[in-house]
Amino acid sequence: MPDYLVTPEGRRIAYARTPGSEPGVVFLSGLRSDMTGTKAQALEAWARAQGRAFLRFDYSGHGQSSGAFVDGAIGDWFADARAAITALTTGPQVLVGSSMGGWISLLCCRAPGARVAGLVTIAAAPDFTEDAMWQGFTPAQRAELIEAGQVALPSAYSDGPYIITRRLIEEGRGHLVLRSPLHLPFPVRLLQGTADVDVPPAAALRLLDHATGPDIRLTLVKGADHRFSTPDCLALIEATVADVLARAAA
Repeated sequence: MPDYLVTPEGRRIAYARTPGSEPGVVFLSGLRSDMTGTKAQALEAWARAQGRAFLRFDYSGHGQSSGAFVDGAIGDWFADARAAITALTTGPQVLVGSSMGGWISLLCCRAPGARVAGLVTIAAAPDFTEDAMWQGFTPAQRAELIEAGQVALPSAYSDGPYIITRRLIEEGRGHLVLRSPLHLPFPVRLLQGTADVDVPPAAALRLLDHATGPDIRLTLVKGADHRFSTPDCLALIEATVADVLARAAA
């Protein structure tokens, strides 16, 4: 059973925390994913074996946290992440953000007072509400979103479609990270599969080109898809987190 944190906004956030040494590791999952996913649990097992502090949690409207998915937006999930990191960790942290979690982790990195010692992203999807969704909608889908307040998109990862709300799109515009300077003054590793059809390699290259910092590297894995959860991919995530932790400590 998870533990729960009540955020300043009154949302009840489910989490699992492993004690250990610092810098700690925080896993931030993707859109409509949760902390029971393969990558989150594999990284937790790795952290426990290393004696490393680790935190995973569910955004509101996801997993075992309170709220409905359709009521949430990027700002809400960013606030959930900040509340969890602030209340449930101490000292510097290495953030590991998967897909939307990559965007949320970038928002955390540029937030005042952030205790970020390093960043690892996996198929990061910054600004996806604007660049992938809104820009990819047909005129009919845009009209439906504006008039009905939502549009249904097919999903390869769940039984039913994604319900994308007008608020998700419009609220997301206040949290874009690729339209203004993005300085990351710590070790950053971007992991990306070449066979990812949800977040294509071009997105990783755009982030690499846009961000500034002293130690930013992109690793492309030929044939890896958006899940990035094969044994080899999981081993690469673990090795990459270990590298960032070592560099952060140095």
